[in-house]
Amino acid sequence: MASERPDSPNDPATPQDRYLNRELSWLGFNERVLALAEDPERPLLERVKFLAIVGSNLDEFFQIRVAGLKEQVRMGVAAGSTDGLTPQEQLEAIRARVREHVARQERLFLEELMPALQREGIRIARAEELEEDDIGRVGAYFREHIFPVLTPLAVDPAHPFPYISNLSLNLAVLVRDSRTGVRRFARVKVPPLLPRFVLIDEGDVFVPLEEVISLHLGELFPGMEIVASHPFRVTRNADIEVEEEEAADLLVAIEDQLRQRQRFAHMVRLEVDRTMSGEVRNLLARELEVGPEEIYETEALLDLSGLWMLHELKRPDLRERTWIPATQPRLTGTENAPPDLFDALRDGDVLVHHPYDSFATSVEAFIAQAAKDPRVLAIKQTLYRTSGQESPIVLSLIEAAEAGKQAVALVELKARFDEQANIQWARALEEAGVHVVYGVVGLKTHAKISLVVRLESDGIRRYAHVGTGNYNATTATIYEDVGLLTAEQELGADLTDLFNYLTGYSRKGGYRRLLVAPLTMRRAILDLIRREAERPEGRIVMKANNLVDPEIIDALYAASRAGTEIDLIIRSICCLRPGVPGLSEGIRVRSIVGRFLEHARVFRFGPGDGERTYFIGSADLMPRNLDRRVEAFTPVTDPGLQGRLDEILRVNLEDDTLAWTLGPDGTWSPPSGQKGINTHVELQELAIKRALGNEVPVRA
Repeated sequence: MASERPDSPNDPATPQDRYLNRELSWLGFNERVLALAEDPERPLLERVKFLAIVGSNLDEFFQIRVAGLKEQVRMGVAAGSTDGLTPQEQLEAIRARVREHVARQERLFLEELMPALQREGIRIARAEELEEDDIGRVGAYFREHIFPVLTPLAVDPAHPFPYISNLSLNLAVLVRDSRTGVRRFARVKVPPLLPRFVLIDEGDVFVPLEEVISLHLGELFPGMEIVASHPFRVTRNADIEVEEEEAADLLVAIEDQLRQRQRFAHMVRLEVDRTMSGEVRNLLARELEVGPEEIYETEALLDLSGLWMLHELKRPDLRERTWIPATQPRLTGTENAPPDLFDALRDGDVLVHHPYDSFATSVEAFIAQAAKDPRVLAIKQTLYRTSGQESPIVLSLIEAAEAGKQAVALVELKARFDEQANIQWARALEEAGVHVVYGVVGLKTHAKISLVVRLESDGIRRYAHVGTGNYNATTATIYEDVGLLTAEQELGADLTDLFNYLTGYSRKGGYRRLLVAPLTMRRAILDLIRREAERPEGRIVMKANNLVDPEIIDALYAASRAGTEIDLIIRSICCLRPGVPGLSEGIRVRSIVGRFLEHARVFRFGPGDGERTYFIGSADLMPRNLDRRVEAFTPVTDPGLQGRLDEILRVNLEDDTLAWTLGPDGTWSPPSGQKGINTHVELQELAIKRALGNEVPVRA
């Protein structure tokens, strides 16, 4: 049957319209998140949280994806994407979809969430809705905390239109000179470091910061008549391009690009209040050089990501019950002694599944013990996105260096939106004596790997962690990820070779067990897919964040035509069309969105026990991951741990509460809810049973 497979895009059996558009697929994902905010069965503050996430997601989409398409149009690129749409056609389709998106957000915020919050005693108030006593309290707060940091900027022949920074919230103010009658325009920037809302009435009333400023504009422009004021917000290109081969110092080059991005990035979106007059709108459009197609208006608040502040309210009755991650028995110490993780790993590998399993008592504890252990000689670690100022992993690396161990940190300076934080960590690590490197020229290092080298009675032994998520204590509580803690020596040797590739000069092209991008991963995944296509009863289950890569998609189509049954659990972007007659009848695609962000990449190939191959790792199925990043996948060979991966995949595939299904036309169908199986609830219950030492059936 393998001979029937269309092995290339030019095969006549393969339709030309077999790919879905990447950007529209991503908007579909954000619409699924928006549906969570629209769900009246969810706790109210969780709905508010999801609306905030939708807003921040859309900001990032415009800063990177829309900005990239606009840059292509600016450069005259006419070539279409894999689905055939040109950059200009994609922009037009995006604008139409986003306007519908924004309308849904507006209706949800104004017609559902604000009234629901008010019924719970939480009121978001506009300036004109405040009572006299509230106005007095707001005025006192304004004069003490806000007024000193405001800088009104006039626009006239002596004062050119000011630069409007990316994602800044501003007030466009029209004033009239009471003596001359001349009207002038001024811009007031809403200070980004101040809280998004001013709290009054003991925290029951939230007044948006821009409303407070608008209410007191007379104090900023004494002697002038305030004709009008309207909030507006701009979005700029936030991507960074660095010619690494020409950069003498990558850290300095990234810092310079950050400054350039802050000052000179092109505009991609102007958000305005719907009540803004045509006069002010035209002035902003002219000065900011945006066309009408780039202007988005709303009656709701600008910058809905600021609603995170409401989610932090101490109202447990309006939130999901707090989940306390469990600790597996093998990683638990006794009353008199903490666990020895090295002993535990010598007894066998450990698979951790966050946030169900504790990050603190597994990965963080592993690095912390290594930093303190006098027999540990070296710790090597990749850092892509770390947590805040007290990152336990980073502090352990610093402790190791101060104790004289060889501590190596590969810090990815080009991790989008975390560049500045990573620069600061890189400098702090260097000052403490950690060897800091920035990876391979031309490639982002996205692999999630740690290596500990320890001198034991029988010689040198390597311990390792290979995971799917960042070494970030904060995101480990809300991102779903898996990781392998192991003392397997061949894998440790592979990681030694991989770190040598990252920190020095190495052209090693093969590894014993690891799949490494951009060296071996793409070919290995394609071979595994094709192996299943050649089996009489081939079976593939792949869980990832995104499926975009045309070659991988075509291989999956070919496997489906050969009779392979394929289940894809893709959280966000999926460019494959499932269920197309003659192409993908055997492929099913689902997307799980809910309380936790599905982030693990888990691949299983093979029809049954003894025939299955399992991998976990850092890469999504996208050209950038397979060709332009350093990524690592590790096989999972222990039967018990394979069973845990089966457990995860089984629950994902049975879910009918969070799982949306993709149709051949690119539309997503919501969960049926008939059985009431919720992935996140099911896996919490299994984690509790496991922590209590109860037997859990794990085979799918």
